[in-house]
Amino acid sequence: MISRRVGSLVCLFVVTAFIWITARNGKVHYLPYYLPCPESICNDSMKLQYIEEKLIQLFPQLFYQQPGVLAPKRQDVLTVTPWLAPIIWEGIFNSEILDSAYRPLNLTIGVTAFAIGKYTRFVGHFLESAEKLFLKGYWVNYIFTDSPEAIPNVWLQSGRFIIVPVKKYPSWQEISMLRMEAINKHIAETSYQEVDYLFCLNIDIVFYNAWGSETLGDTVVAIHPAYFNVPQSLFPERSSSSAAYIPDEEGDFCRGGAMFGGLIKKVYEFTKICHMTILMDKANGIMAAWQEESNLNRHFHKPSTVLSPEYLWDARKQKPPEIHLIGFSTVDKNYSEI
Repeated sequence: MISRRVGSLVCLFVVTAFIWITARNGKVHYLPYYLPCPESICNDSMKLQYIEEKLIQLFPQLFYQQPGVLAPKRQDVLTVTPWLAPIIWEGIFNSEILDSAYRPLNLTIGVTAFAIGKYTRFVGHFLESAEKLFLKGYWVNYIFTDSPEAIPNVWLQSGRFIIVPVKKYPSWQEISMLRMEAINKHIAETSYQEVDYLFCLNIDIVFYNAWGSETLGDTVVAIHPAYFNVPQSLFPERSSSSAAYIPDEEGDFCRGGAMFGGLIKKVYEFTKICHMTILMDKANGIMAAWQEESNLNRHFHKPSTVLSPEYLWDARKQKPPEIHLIGFSTVDKNYSEI
């Protein structure tokens, strides 16, 4: 009996002290549940009190047009894959909402591009357009080149670029093989400590419109502009002897080799597999139709984010009505000069 009274007095003291402290230090509210204590003391009128606290908001308060479940923004194109990954087209996303989620994470976005031989002439336009339009904020660009002295000194405000020397190779096939090996090695030695996401881009491209946070994902690919509206039977890699072979009944979208990316860990894993399969083909005297692009299609399984051809266009092609806005495009060039 004495222990029960002592327990009741202790409970009453705790409740009284808690109420007094909260009343002194902030606005008092009532909760719809009760502090557990003996029935002889607590009743329905005694409610737990607490100080008003500011809630942590993952998204700031934004005002935007309410989406309609039965009114999709794009009805002319596929906007989700069979494995429920988004296909990013202009008009289906709200950049302000996405930026409000990604900006507080303080991410660092890396870019790799290879300026080999006479392709150093494209570095200036590439970096200048990326500075204005590619994931505006802090990013770091790794320029792999066999001619460091030929790289122009481009001043960047929001980003920076680092020259990564590589040795010279006589053919584009060897360069293609070098690309996957060099990226994989650089991730293991350096960039895994510096960036959260890594995009691997061709150097002979120019950004025309903004690439925003809608392009981020664990694994990211872009649909090839030459094959986005043709059947799978016309996709380029159909040599059954290659490690990059994709049977007619397999595959989904033809990915373009000029762009792939994602979390640094995922890019590391892919470039390692891709390099090993290229070496396997080489040992067997085989060359895939488009080297790393063929392997990208074979081994970059079910990406988490698929970019529409708007993000990987070809300036030499006429723009169809499905293409509303061009993210970046290959540069029209004279191949006899490079």
